[in-house]
Amino acid sequence: MIRLTDVGKTFRDTPVLKNLSLHIAARDRVALVGSNGAGKTTLIRCLLGEYGHSGEVRVAGRDPRIDRALVLNKIGFVPQLPPPLAMPVAELVRYASGVSGADPMRVRQVAARLGLAWGEVAARPFVKLSGGQKQKLLIAIALGRDTEVLILDEPAANLDVEARHALFALLAERDQTAMIISSHRLDEVASLVNRVIELDQGQVVLDDRVEDHLEMTGFLAAELTVGRHEPAFAKMMDEWGFAAADALVWRGRVAGPDRLRFLCMVSRYAGLINGLHLDGGET
Repeated sequence: MIRLTDVGKTFRDTPVLKNLSLHIAARDRVALVGSNGAGKTTLIRCLLGEYGHSGEVRVAGRDPRIDRALVLNKIGFVPQLPPPLAMPVAELVRYASGVSGADPMRVRQVAARLGLAWGEVAARPFVKLSGGQKQKLLIAIALGRDTEVLILDEPAANLDVEARHALFALLAERDQTAMIISSHRLDEVASLVNRVIELDQGQVVLDDRVEDHLEMTGFLAAELTVGRHEPAFAKMMDEWGFAAADALVWRGRVAGPDRLRFLCMVSRYAGLINGLHLDGGET
């Protein structure tokens, strides 16, 4: 589906990609990780046909620089930074759908699943939306049509817990699609993927297959016991949708793909927690 062969890219005499070669097949869900400056964004821009480069890039057998319109029609893309667009949301959805041949109603349906209230945002300029609203709309535009490739750059940034759950379910439905999910933190995306590729200084330093016994639509029941009441911890648990059984016991559920992120968040309060139990397999 995606093939890069000896791809190089230099900016002002500084090599950013160094003879990079990769093959990503349909149904591969790749976590593209690495520190800032590792080359992740440059690789994505090459796939989108935005940058010239040495070597060869092919998406579904086509060169993104030569056949850019055809390639982009096969890709759903969520950028890390939302574009500063002043057009109203409804107009933006009509425009994006018209360019890609998508059904605007399908985009709105995906947006609704993510928790975006259409009536509240349709007439507002995109640039005036909150960070979470912008992210939900960009995801809806990318996932509101059939594509062979999804490229998601920090897709869960600015999303609330329920929107994250909806995103996981939407990605699970695209089981025939090749995905590249870029992040500078593996814990944010590890449970969404079946392959991890790490870049460092423009080269692949890790390419490994990973397996997960829990489906992306599965949940784990969780119970935490704490030694004392702590307002900051209580606020975090509220944000995750947990309820206090009493002053010292919290119960809720965590989406399977979110469990590593949840544990990382909870670890900040390690000195407060007396007990933690996760029971897997809910759907």
